This record gives sequence, C-alpha cells and structure tokens, in this order.
Amino acid sequence: MTKTIENFLRYVKIDTQSSEESTTTPSTMKQHDLAGLLVSELEAMGATEITYDKEHCYVYATVPASAGYENAPVLGFIAHMDTSPAVTDTNVKPRIVEHYDGKDIVLNAAENIVMKTADFPELLNYVGKDLIVTDGTTLLGADDKAGVAEIMTMAEDLLNHPEKKHGKIRIGFTPDEEVGAGADHFDVKLFGADYAYTVDGGALGELEYENFNAAGAKLHVYGRSVHPGSAKGKMKNAILIAQEFQKLLPVEQNPMYTEGYEGFFHLDAISGNVEEVTADYIIRDHNRQLFEQKKELFLSCADFLNRKYGEGTAIVDMKDSYYNMREIMEQHMHLIDNAKAAMEELGIEPKVSPIRGGTDGARLSFMGLPCPNLCTGGENYHGRYEYACVQSMEKTTGLLIAIAAKYADR
Repeated sequence: MTKTIENFLRYVKIDTQSSEESTTTPSTMKQHDLAGLLVSELEAMGATEITYDKEHCYVYATVPASAGYENAPVLGFIAHMDTSPAVTDTNVKPRIVEHYDGKDIVLNAAENIVMKTADFPELLNYVGKDLIVTDGTTLLGADDKAGVAEIMTMAEDLLNHPEKKHGKIRIGFTPDEEVGAGADHFDVKLFGADYAYTVDGGALGELEYENFNAAGAKLHVYGRSVHPGSAKGKMKNAILIAQEFQKLLPVEQNPMYTEGYEGFFHLDAISGNVEEVTADYIIRDHNRQLFEQKKELFLSCADFLNRKYGEGTAIVDMKDSYYNMREIMEQHMHLIDNAKAAMEELGIEPKVSPIRGGTDGARLSFMGLPCPNLCTGGENYHGRYEYACVQSMEKTTGLLIAIAAKYADR
C-alpha cells in the first residue's frame, strides 16, 4: 500500500464534520483532532515553519526549496480538513474494492445499500482499478481528505528526496470549507505564497479556474392565522405564499435542470406554519451580469408579493458568498498552463471545466492569492456512495510533485 493511500485511510477515520448551525470557529471542535495529527506528522517528517492556529484550526507548514532553487516563486498547496454536514462522518469504515469488475458494488448487504452502475454510470470508467468505498452508512470523506493525504505525501516525498527540484512549498489545511467559512481566517500574509492550488476537485484530470458567483438568500414570509372556519378574507397563509414565491422563479433555472455554465435558484430548506415561513435559497451563476440579474429577480418577486398581500409580507435577507475567480485567474494563466503540461507529461488527460459550486480557492484568489483547483481522484462527494480511486489518488500525488518542479525554473 502506498503512503498516499495509507495516509488517506487513516485520515478518513477521524470525524471532522463541520456544522452549518454552529456559531464557533471552527464550527466543530473535533476538526482539531485531524489538525493536531497533521501537525505531529509534519514535525516528524521534517517540515519547517509549522504554524498551528489553535484558535481557528488552521495548519501551515513549509517544505524548504531544494538547493539552487531558493529564488523560485513560493508555491502553495491547500486542502480542507472538514467533511460535509450532508451525511454523517462518524465511524467511517473504508474498504478497498480491488480490480473493480464493472458490476454493482454492495456496500452493505445487511442494509441492502448498493452502489449501482445504473445510478452512477461513471463507475464503468474504473473497471480494473481499485476503489475505496464506505459501508454505506457514512460518507467517505475524500472531499477533502484525499487532498490532505496527497499533499502530505507530496511533502514527505520532497523532504526525503532533496535531489528533486522545487522552490519553497507552502502547505495549508483549513477548517469549515463545507460550510463556506474555509477562508474566513486564512492568513494569506503568513502563508506567504506567490501562487497556490487548492487540491479539492474530483476525478483525475479535473482542473478548474472558474466557479459560480454565489449568494445566499433567506426569505421570511409573514402570514395571519385565523380559525379556518371563519378565515374568509382574513387569513394569510404564509405556507401558500411561500409556495407562490417559488412558482414566480423560472422553473428551468432549478439545479435539477441545469448543467455546465447554467445558473440556478435552489430552495435548500423550508420550515414554518400559517403565521410564518422561512425558506433558505442559494443563487448561482458563472456570469456576473446574469448573477446580478438573478438577485434582482429574486427581490422583485418579494416586492410583487408585498404589493399583493401587503407590505412586510415577504422579507429577504441576501448576502453574496463568493465570486467567480476567473477574472483573477485570467491574469495568471501560467497556473493552468503548468498544471496541464504536468498532467500531460504524466499521461493524465486534462479536463478543464467550470466548478458548479465554490472553493476556498475562489475567495483566496480575491484575497490576493491566485488559486485554481486540482483533482483529488474522488467521486460522488457528500453522500454514502462516495468513493475514491486508488490509482487516481496516487497519480494526483505525482501531479503535485510535477507542478512543483515546473515552478522551480520560473
């Protein structure tokens, strides 16, 4: 078993699930369990300039430049330690399906949990490969412990092989990426990199420097409860008004019907009664102009309901979350060119595509650290059918080393 896989299997057994409801930083203290382990391992392998921000749960470290390359640009690699709140991360039981045969994978016979090729046809891309899966009762945590494992293995390899050329390498591990707070307390100045990559993508070859512009919107609908026996002309049913609001949004701009560069309005959660309803939405679009138009439409729907049912019926709290990093990355396309060249040299087919989501790299790019996103080798993130390909993860580790070498000569 290679060190990349050994690291990964160790890390996924540590529960680091973040929380959307928490008001603390990090959102869950158990993220420190992995952070502390990584600090110990970095110390043991001989990394330098190790900083553990115990207040906010960030880990920073350095792999010193190899001899003769001290003046090369400082390159960073970043991954997040937390896992998604969507499915539990407690008691992860990873196992390796060796030489996958292209058939459905029984994750848990007792509970009849089966990963079917009919549901996940991309499984057929991995026939003959080794896949790491769960027992179907938890997510796996490849998002983003695969990235953590690959970066740690890269660091140890470079420290053990000073003959490999590279400039100074900075490593960063963040908490709370899955709840949108991964870059909140990231110290760009302390990190000190000229450029960086987040290692937080999916299938081997993925290379991303575009992401959604994103906003979160909370819709509050205020109704009036009256006994239904005498409700005529008096009741305002907040539940029905919230449904009416949803129907005002373009039906085709629902994430169930969109792909590629198409944006959407997504109703993520809703709760309430006749008196009051709260609905949580996310608004996404790669195009900044269309993004602004979507926000304006959302607000205009609330205005319409206020004119129809009375002022104060529909109140919207809206806040931008992050922006498309493409406008930053277009000034630093060497990051994409070098990554593509390194992939091709390793026999990896580059797959440049827009992220239909966000990444720490987007916010970091706007904080002064240009930061596209690299693959990790995982698939089906945020669910019990998540898996990672052993060979893809091993190749990704090699990719990080190859990219580091590219920047040694800049």
